[in-house]
Parts: sequence; C-alpha cells; structure tokens
Amino acid sequence: MHTLIRCRRQRGMTLVEVLIAIVIFAIGLLGIAALQVAGLRYTKGSQSRALAAMQAENIIDRMRANATGVRDGFYQNPAAESTDCSVDTCNPAELAAYDWNRWLSETRQALGVRRSDGALNTDNAVNATICVDSTPEDGTAGSWACDDSGEFFAVKIEWRERTAERGDKLADDYTNTTAASGVDGFVLNRFVMRFLP
Repeated sequence: MHTLIRCRRQRGMTLVEVLIAIVIFAIGLLGIAALQVAGLRYTKGSQSRALAAMQAENIIDRMRANATGVRDGFYQNPAAESTDCSVDTCNPAELAAYDWNRWLSETRQALGVRRSDGALNTDNAVNATICVDSTPEDGTAGSWACDDSGEFFAVKIEWRERTAERGDKLADDYTNTTAASGVDGFVLNRFVMRFLP
C-alpha cells in the first residue's frame, strides 16, 4: 500500500523570526538616536563659533570708534570699569575700560552661564584678550602667547563647550583646539580674529 504523506504549508512567522526583526529594528532606532544627538552637538558648536565671531566683531567696532584708546594701548591692558560711559562723558581710557568690561560680560552671557540679574557676568569658563600678535593661533588654555610684534591686533576668545572626551583626547574633530578643558565632558574652544584698527 502506498502511504500518502501530506505536507502542511507553513503559515505566518515563528517567534524567533519576530524577535530577530525586533532586535534589528531596535538597533536601527539606536543608530537614528545617536545621529540626532551628534547633530544637536554639532549645531550647538557652530552656534557658539558664530556667537564668538559676532562678539569679536563687536569689540573691533568699539575699538575703531575709540582710535585714541587703541593707539595708547588701553584695550590691551584694560582697567576696571569706573565710569558708566552710556551716561557720562568719558576720556579714551575710561571708554576703553567701559567697552572692555561690558563686552567681556556680553561675551560671557553669549557663550557661558547666563545671568538674569543685569549685573556684569563674571563666568570664568569664558575668557578673552586683545593683543598685538604676529602668530595669533599659538598659545594654550589660559596662556594667550601674545608676542606684541607686528601691526595686527588679535581678539582671542576661549570657552568651554560640552562634548565627549576620552582619555584627554577629543572625540570630536570639529573643534579647533587640541586641549582638554580639565573638566570632564567639556572641551576648550578658541576663536581668534585678526584685524587692523
């Protein structure tokens, strides 16, 4: 006698196939999330550099409006602000001190921790200097390396920016510095603009 064997057709998916599909889908979602985080970080970095450029242009305009103060070197070693030049008449030294202190506070507001009380911002995570420098791109964190030679001035701004650091090496390649900030999770960025007053 001939035995007839019937083959049943398989219908649907097994549980293992469903689990594999879920794992593949989850890995894809994690990749998309990582791209979103990296995109936000790079957007924040480019926004900070744009703000630093605008702030550098701001102090350059202030210096060009006070040519005597620039010529006499009052912007290179600014004094503490003693006169409110928006209300009172100021001499070039007082105007340079006023410009510098207000500008530094505005720069710290733009790139650092913001104050809402109207007082001058003293956030030391953002620092800046103005100097005559023939090699403006040199220097290290906190050391400006201004050589006082040449005719070009340099506005140098440094700020800490949140990013990923691994073993004192930067995980991001968009930054223009090679120095770790000394604070975990932050990198020290520097922006330099040269100009003739």
